[in-house]
Amino acid sequence: MEAFNEAAYHELMAYTLALGDPSFIHQHVVDAYAVQTALPDSKPIGIVFGLVGLYLHLELGFSGRQVQKAHMKLARVRRDWALPHLPQHRGNIVVSNVIATSPGEQRDSMISEWCLSVWKPWEPERNFIAALVRAEGCHGT
Repeated sequence: MEAFNEAAYHELMAYTLALGDPSFIHQHVVDAYAVQTALPDSKPIGIVFGLVGLYLHLELGFSGRQVQKAHMKLARVRRDWALPHLPQHRGNIVVSNVIATSPGEQRDSMISEWCLSVWKPWEPERNFIAALVRAEGCHGT
């Protein structure tokens, strides 16, 4: 699967960490990659947290920093997470497309496009994720 381009992922991680931006788009990269590359033996918590991050970013306009705070809030309560249904197709944009985009505004914009591309196939999980966010009080973080 093309989504599993670890070299491109690590390059993108280094890029977003070096930005030092207050919005912390690095978090969106982590969430999109975790969700797009999830396998049946992946830890459910990683997939759920990634979906929460994408939902908060794309539907509620959260910055990466706000998503990170929501993740910390969710992590306070230990629980057994169920593995969400893994869609066959995980989006048309993959990490190598993002890293191939010119650094700066274009790449940063492509990160958001990638997040949206990854989120769309998970539509059947949307109501569960939205309810989880509301129940845990993460929607106003």
